[in-house]
Amino acid sequence: MARRALITGATSGIGNSFARRLAADNHDLVIVARSADRLEQVAAELRAKHRVEVDVVVADLSTSEGMDRVAERLTDTARPVDLLVNNAGASLAGWFGTTDIADEDAQLDLLVRAPMHLMDAAVKSMSGRGGGAVINVASVAAFTPRGVYSAHKAWLVNLSRWADIHYDDVNIAVQALCPGFVRTEFHQRGDMDVSGVPRWMWLKADYVAKASLDDLRKDKAVSIPSLRYKLLATLARYMPSSLVARIAKRGR
Repeated sequence: MARRALITGATSGIGNSFARRLAADNHDLVIVARSADRLEQVAAELRAKHRVEVDVVVADLSTSEGMDRVAERLTDTARPVDLLVNNAGASLAGWFGTTDIADEDAQLDLLVRAPMHLMDAAVKSMSGRGGGAVINVASVAAFTPRGVYSAHKAWLVNLSRWADIHYDDVNIAVQALCPGFVRTEFHQRGDMDVSGVPRWMWLKADYVAKASLDDLRKDKAVSIPSLRYKLLATLARYMPSSLVARIAKRGR
């Protein structure tokens, strides 16, 4: 496992759960988000509780400037990063074709270009010094026809699975983490109606982070936390696509 981890979107939700769990396991951290105040608050709490080093990087990963800033930190040989957690994300409330295309471009940058750029920087750095690991936070939506968001996540799953195989010979593990509905700020920030999602479909962020790290230790290229979502992902591969699309539309 890593000695220093860089986590994007680390001030809340799954990213914050990764930060707290890794700090508890005595890993130094680099935490990334857009809000300097929230980053400093999280960093101070982790330093005080776990006595680990926590660096902060303020960056908007939907911009080239933000991507470059974090990529530069990933290639710092003086303070190397051994685990990258590509977690930062958001979604739009409307379906493609009804949304502003500029907003869709920003989502593409955040959910596809940013993890690609950061993964590129991490792989190039890690391959030259004995290996490391990358966790790309995707979604179980990757296995369903669910608009642009699921398409972005399917892209990330595909790249992660290939990279895990391709870079095995230089000791780099790559995992696509595919949770279902998780109780975080994600849906609230996107102004999404999730009133139709039954209680049994919700997972806790701490559970998701733990499952991912456990699966990373087992060299699993795709991590789907909970038996219920493993079953749903399997069914999505064999059920008629029109039926899967109707089911997947719930909670939007």
